[in-house]
Amino acid sequence: MSNFEVGTELPPIQVHVTRDMLVRYAGASLDFNPIHWNEHFAKEVGLPDVIGHGMLTMALGGRVVTDWLDDPGQLIDYSVRFTRPVVVPYGDEGALVEFTAKVGQVREDGTARIDIVAKFDGKAVLGKAQSVVRVS
Repeated sequence: MSNFEVGTELPPIQVHVTRDMLVRYAGASLDFNPIHWNEHFAKEVGLPDVIGHGMLTMALGGRVVTDWLDDPGQLIDYSVRFTRPVVVPYGDEGALVEFTAKVGQVREDGTARIDIVAKFDGKAVLGKAQSVVRVS
């Protein structure tokens, strides 16, 4: 059962974002921008390498909340700001993205705000990542 007390930490998750994952996400989202799969193109436009889709990173961050909830349907709102790209090197290891979250506020209307932190290479990749969930 989820514990809706301010300061409660949700179980963290770690995801290795791989180029294979980027290709699959591109197919599902129809976002075939070459910065997500073509290393030469990504570097040509000034990026260090291929980068992950921001919306993929956002979706993975949402998992830290939905995995914790008794019912994923309790998630009623989720928003983020994209602050830094996830650079995905070639190889099976990919890019390790670490997600943590905690209950930031419990509201009188039966909802709670969950604050999410997503880090890649020790730096935040999502800013003001917050979800609102139904407590009961």
